[in-house]
Amino acid sequence: MARFLVTDDGDIFVIDGYAGTGKTTALAAVIGYLKRLGIMSVLLAPTGRAAKVLSGMAGMGASTIHKHIYRQKSVGADGYGRFTLAPNKSKHTLFVVDEVSLIGNETGTQNPSVFGSGNLLEDLIQFVRSGDDCRLILMGDSAQLPPVGLEFSPSLDHSYMDNFGGVTYARLTSVVRQAAESGILCNATALRERIASGNQFFEGPQLDVRGRDDIVRIGGADLLEAISDAYGNYGSDSTVVLTRSNKRAIRYNLGIRAKVLYKEEELSRGDRFMIVKNCYQFVEDVDELDYIANGDVAELRKIWNYEERYGLRFADALLSFPDYGDCEIRAKVCLDTLTSESASLTYEQQNALYAGVSADYADRKTKKRIWDAVREDPYFNALQLKYADAITCHKAQGGQWDCVFIDNPFWQPERTAEDLKWLYTALTRAVSKVYLVNFPDSFFV
Repeated sequence: MARFLVTDDGDIFVIDGYAGTGKTTALAAVIGYLKRLGIMSVLLAPTGRAAKVLSGMAGMGASTIHKHIYRQKSVGADGYGRFTLAPNKSKHTLFVVDEVSLIGNETGTQNPSVFGSGNLLEDLIQFVRSGDDCRLILMGDSAQLPPVGLEFSPSLDHSYMDNFGGVTYARLTSVVRQAAESGILCNATALRERIASGNQFFEGPQLDVRGRDDIVRIGGADLLEAISDAYGNYGSDSTVVLTRSNKRAIRYNLGIRAKVLYKEEELSRGDRFMIVKNCYQFVEDVDELDYIANGDVAELRKIWNYEERYGLRFADALLSFPDYGDCEIRAKVCLDTLTSESASLTYEQQNALYAGVSADYADRKTKKRIWDAVREDPYFNALQLKYADAITCHKAQGGQWDCVFIDNPFWQPERTAEDLKWLYTALTRAVSKVYLVNFPDSFFV
């Protein structure tokens, strides 16, 4: 890293490191040293939660990639805001991006052209290189799950990154002493080594929890009490259940609400939700948010005006966003996605909503005027939510929780490399405690 910072051999440095190898600690030391030399650093991450984690570890502010490199210039005919690449006015600045395994070669939105070229990684590199003598460090872990729809993480793939030129690579594999004493990281490291072997299928034991108190097995009979204890010890916002499917997450969320939180109402003050579809409305007066992203976490402050329209249920809500300084917005929310097994509104539901809202503006005469009204309509733009006590592992990437419950998704004796990546990603979301829920005896040494 020192050679990269002081030579002209290239302007991109890719660090692929195991969990517990000290990536962020080393980087924080480098940033502190550069600060004393008067050299600026900018910290970025793919999601708000990842930016918050990075900020805490590095001891300085961090932002999402999207907020830093894009600016909204217009609204397209389809109603989406158009975000173009912002000018990089920085000079002699080091840009550091963490959790880059989350960065795909598309924006990840349903309409990629909303952001720049539609290729987030290329836009990031173009932005950095458009500045005056700026450099880029990309940090991540190739053993984590790749972006949805991809088989690998482009930003950590040598053959892909070589296309940009001027790229230096480093891999960190030695777990630091404190991490080596952690049962969570010992098991994560063992999984990563199996993933790195190149094998596609694995049989037999995968985990060793003997003599460990930070990673333990638990059965269904003790689950609710353990979750309740975790909420008391760590806080509900620092505890999460990770599943492999939306269906399992729904079952956990409903069970937790009924039997741990004792909530009878569908929604109540203090509930935490995950946004499951990008939204470009409701943020006009909020400096912290340019848009509300799929995967952002919100907390309910107040809810009122329940109603049913267009075959869906809606309400007005006051929400705060803990990963963005607890900024608040008032928004229309859609309640049907809370317990839907689909990731967001289904294609049929979305079409029916569009048709219903469009009919309300039929007096606008022309298609353009109708669409202009639809794209500003609060029902058409209503936030789509899911409960956030239990979420899928993909949605958890980039985040950390003190206590993590991992729902067993493995019911076959043979596991694939993708299975191990899923489990590795889930394990490495935990800071202090992991509960392995209903894992079979055959999974353990």
